[in-house]
Amino acid sequence: MSTDVEHSEEDIPSIPVALSSASVYPLSVHDAFAVAQDLGYDGVEVMVTNNATSQNPDALIQLSHRYDQQIVSIHAPTLLLTQQVWGPAWNKIEMSCQMAREVGCNTVVVHPPFRWQSNYAENFAAGVREIAAMYQVHIAVENMYPWRVRGREALAYLPHWDPVGQDYDDVTWDFSHAATAGANSLEAVRALGSKLRHVHLTDGSGSGKDEHLIPGYGTQRCAEVLQHLALSGFEGAVVAEISTRKAKAAGEREEWLAETLRFARQHLGAPLVGAFEI
Repeated sequence: MSTDVEHSEEDIPSIPVALSSASVYPLSVHDAFAVAQDLGYDGVEVMVTNNATSQNPDALIQLSHRYDQQIVSIHAPTLLLTQQVWGPAWNKIEMSCQMAREVGCNTVVVHPPFRWQSNYAENFAAGVREIAAMYQVHIAVENMYPWRVRGREALAYLPHWDPVGQDYDDVTWDFSHAATAGANSLEAVRALGSKLRHVHLTDGSGSGKDEHLIPGYGTQRCAEVLQHLALSGFEGAVVAEISTRKAKAAGEREEWLAETLRFARQHLGAPLVGAFEI
């Protein structure tokens, strides 16, 4: 069953579109703020890495003021490449939450535990909830994807790579990870409902690689998901997290990031022509 509903521009909430500092890698966090301002983004997500600036709340506040870009979220150093940053897993999350409060944002993005972090994984959902309450922030657990070894799926994350159905209060949805996992983002976002706190806007072809393509260049239903968010009372942020490492020509990185911003604004600002299934 479907229904047609007309919406005026006033009915559609303004959802901020921010730029992840990961989108300018291998450039610096400083460059992320500068590019975000130049292109007209609404803010920046800071991914905590080995880079000293990404770990320094005072430096981040200075960049935020200098480039008039609010910090919308902190991405905790829970990636494989950042295992040495900020020590043990729980310490990474607590320090990320503390920094979020210091820089004036209320969302922290974390990955689920790796399977070899068994003690950490055992009480992960409860621990995340406790720390989120302690610091008064949203800790949004990100969807990941199964690892494949010699064509077979390997258990890489606990309790699961898919946050749908897990005992989390807040979730981050990443389209590239969804493509790698073979997931349907529109179905997942609908299933998550109010648990969806944060979105990493990107895309993937479903090749099995975590590609982080420009939205619209892969197989995920990015446009429909953004349109759904615009009409569903979504209160979080949409963050561009595409890979620009292969950019070669002058200005190519900025062109890709500008295209991603246009895509986001177009589909967040325009109501669906059709209707939702009920």
